[in-house]
Amino acid sequence: MPNWNNLTSKVIQTVEADGILGLGKRGGRYLKKRFGALAKKESEPVFKDVLFIDGCGTVLPHPSRYRVSHQREQLLSYGITSDQVYFADLDLKQIGWYNVFVFFRCPLNETTEKFVKLAKRYQKTVLYDIDDLVFDTKYTDTISYVTALEKKEREAYDENVRAYGQLLDLCQGAVTTTGELSEALKLHVKEVCINRNRASEEMMQISETALNQKTEHKEVVRLGYFSGSITHNPDIEMLLPVLLKLMRQYKNLEFVSVGELEIPEELKEFADRIKILPFVDWKNLPKLISDVDINLAPLEDTIFNRAKSENKWVEASLVQVVTVASNLGAFADTIENQKTGFLCKDLKEWEETLCALIEQPRLRRKIAMQAYQFCKEAYLTTYTGKTLADFIKAKRTKNVGILLPALNISGGIMVAMWHAVFLREAGFDVTILSENTTETSCVFENQNFPVIPLREDAVSGHFDKMIATMWVTVKWLELFSNIDKKYYLVQNYETDFYEKGSPYRAMANATYCKNQIQYVTISKWCKEWLKERFEKECAYAPNGLDTRVFTPCARDFSGKIRILIEGDCGAWHKNVDESFQIVEKLDREKFEIWYLSYNSEPKEWYKPDRFLHKVPFQTVSEVYKQCHILVKSSILESFSYPPLEMMATGGLAVVRPNGGNKEYLRDGENCLLYEPENISEAVEKIMELAENETLRRHLTEGGLKTARQREWETVKQQILNLYLEAGE
Repeated sequence: MPNWNNLTSKVIQTVEADGILGLGKRGGRYLKKRFGALAKKESEPVFKDVLFIDGCGTVLPHPSRYRVSHQREQLLSYGITSDQVYFADLDLKQIGWYNVFVFFRCPLNETTEKFVKLAKRYQKTVLYDIDDLVFDTKYTDTISYVTALEKKEREAYDENVRAYGQLLDLCQGAVTTTGELSEALKLHVKEVCINRNRASEEMMQISETALNQKTEHKEVVRLGYFSGSITHNPDIEMLLPVLLKLMRQYKNLEFVSVGELEIPEELKEFADRIKILPFVDWKNLPKLISDVDINLAPLEDTIFNRAKSENKWVEASLVQVVTVASNLGAFADTIENQKTGFLCKDLKEWEETLCALIEQPRLRRKIAMQAYQFCKEAYLTTYTGKTLADFIKAKRTKNVGILLPALNISGGIMVAMWHAVFLREAGFDVTILSENTTETSCVFENQNFPVIPLREDAVSGHFDKMIATMWVTVKWLELFSNIDKKYYLVQNYETDFYEKGSPYRAMANATYCKNQIQYVTISKWCKEWLKERFEKECAYAPNGLDTRVFTPCARDFSGKIRILIEGDCGAWHKNVDESFQIVEKLDREKFEIWYLSYNSEPKEWYKPDRFLHKVPFQTVSEVYKQCHILVKSSILESFSYPPLEMMATGGLAVVRPNGGNKEYLRDGENCLLYEPENISEAVEKIMELAENETLRRHLTEGGLKTARQREWETVKQQILNLYLEAGE
């Protein structure tokens, strides 16, 4: 274990020399050296609700323990999961794994500024926590210790204070310990939660152990002062006249000091009755406090001290030691005078109160017991997290998870990504959860979305909404329990994606029978069969088209006419064979055949003039523009984008009708349809287009009109309405 006395001295020296930022850097190196194994990052992160970013770390353990560890325990007791990280180890990748971020005593620097700005772009919530008035120099200017610093030290100190305030100003709310601090913070942020310092379960357990081991020392009465830091010297000096008088009056009176306190010269005449102990690890503190009879908590009446917390009273109360405190700030707010402690407004009251307590052990025990009974309930983390939990819930941005089988942009995944864009634009925190990926982010429509690679233990945090699409992702809706509203975006009858006899048929079919899931679909055809076959009421989210990408382009039919066949020939329902059976009947002197596939290679007998494989989605429209006619022969489609995309570019489409594409295709108005398996009819339709300019012009105009009606911006609000509830 480190020597805490020496360590504290080094901390103070570092702050004086290099400021808080310098302390952070040195502290980080110290932690890595001494506690490297403990500080090792987990290899596989888990999505949680809150990330606390700690600006103090283990080098200054007392503030971090109360404002990070204890608050995490409070939140966990109210169902909110969290992690913590030292601010020097902050990584932008962590933004995707949390919904809310709480910066505790962190300065604005290049990393924290980037982190906050990116978190806000992701619609995350960023809060600031601070337990002292160290975010504005107008407050720290009142500290005598600070005003006594040398010029360079003072400049460094003030720079750090301003850095705290600058990061605070970027946040959307704050959490703090006292009413005075709350009022000061409201000059920087609109909403502030007062969540007083609390005692953790472990702290309570250690206090109970100390209490059970407590021994009576009837011959003496011990006054205890647990200073913490050297900045409290003026507080004990304020009480010096009373201490001198009492030490002279009561020969059985002893004075115990723990922490960075400089004992006034005047008290040294009582050296045999004064015990000075160094700063100790917090786990040893309850035992030391329990060994005194009266806990002293004097404070000078300054704006800085009025913002101090009531920690000293709580720590003493948990080991049944009575506290006498200055009647100001948090002490005045929380101690019930002469019932759970004593409050003194001047030296006269201090003297009278201490005399009474020195002389009346029964009074000491009575008040100490009442304070103990109160604090062990009102100040234990497990019982007191509701205020903070409610504030986090009120401030957090509602979040949406979108489940994908992969990140490669196919038609169905592109639709889900458009839904992601609309939800983020509506103010939701949107996260992509994907199978088959190690990526931590993806870009769509110039928006960067955080990505969580899916595994069984990937999510322990809360999602307001989660949307599955493609049947293989529905299992995650059932696995992750902390989801308020579950959606299944049905984009096809995926049972028939597989040939008869495949076990996947039953598995896919079973996903249409789930309870407590809201079904949403892109197709009126899907809406019909979900109702007829599975008795599922299904909301309709019309598919859209990005007409900024698929722009019109005039075609010249005077030369060789280029036919485009699109689809994966490895998927039987795409029925690519039929398209090639059609073009086999065409004169290859007059027609040229292009084949576009995202997965499978062409079969040997296809003989296309050009094969385009895995063309990036951004350049697919250029392929359409270079072709005159699309032949599409899918048996099963929920919507079928290619004919619409072809029409949007001013091209023509000869299509086999199916349940999905009939939603927007109109024979003779925006396309030509042929009867399934009627190869000769399809060939006739192609020849008619090649020869009839009037028909081509009519279908082109009809196709462009259909495409405009399907622009994403046109259908955006209709889609959003499916996910929005009253008040969102």
